[in-house]
Amino acid sequence: MRSFISFIKFGSQNQQISLNSGQQTKTTVRVRNLFVAAVALACALGTVTSASAQKISSPATPIGITPPAGNSAFLVGHALGTQGYVCLPTPTGASWTVNNARPEATLFAKVFGVDFEIITHFLSPDTNPNTDAPNPLPAGSATWQSSLDSSMVWAKQSGTPLVAGTDSSCPHTGSIACLLLQNIGSQKGPAGGKVMTNVSFIQRLNTNGGSAPVDGCSVSTDVGKQALVPYSADYYFFHQD
Repeated sequence: MRSFISFIKFGSQNQQISLNSGQQTKTTVRVRNLFVAAVALACALGTVTSASAQKISSPATPIGITPPAGNSAFLVGHALGTQGYVCLPTPTGASWTVNNARPEATLFAKVFGVDFEIITHFLSPDTNPNTDAPNPLPAGSATWQSSLDSSMVWAKQSGTPLVAGTDSSCPHTGSIACLLLQNIGSQKGPAGGKVMTNVSFIQRLNTNGGSAPVDGCSVSTDVGKQALVPYSADYYFFHQD
């Protein structure tokens, strides 16, 4: 009996050692993953906060959506989000496109193959317009806000929109147009961050999806309907050389 009890105790100790070893392995893996994530995040922070001192290559584009000479791309983000449409009345019925679409998107940059959020894109009032801002200002302007220092830039469409599917920089037929947008105001973050205040122009390229629905808004009884259409795009941010 004593031998049997000793065997059980020995087996229990071995099991406990095995469990402890397994827990230590899991803990080590967690710590390693956290460390890698922290390093990647630090690189992302460094990449974006020092972006204004960098130059990156941007695709060749038609003149209608190309920034003027003297501007260079310094930051790019891949956007995932929606274009929001509201069905509004027209003289002949109703349409999704009486007003421009309302964008809501998150922009990501890859660091060591991992996507990190760098910018959010939405509509908001331009609270610090510059001399290029329209007068009067619209209720909401296209806005890009840094996810790292909360600085912001507002922009308006400039040049001639590029119909999707007509150029290699905008290859997806039927998607929303590719655009050039010009800074019409900017604002530092609460702690003085100014990544987005350096922006002079923005290109929206490689759009995929986002176009207004083809049906559901044609007669007066459709007025008031809303639609959120998924889209993706690449946004290139330029500053003056």
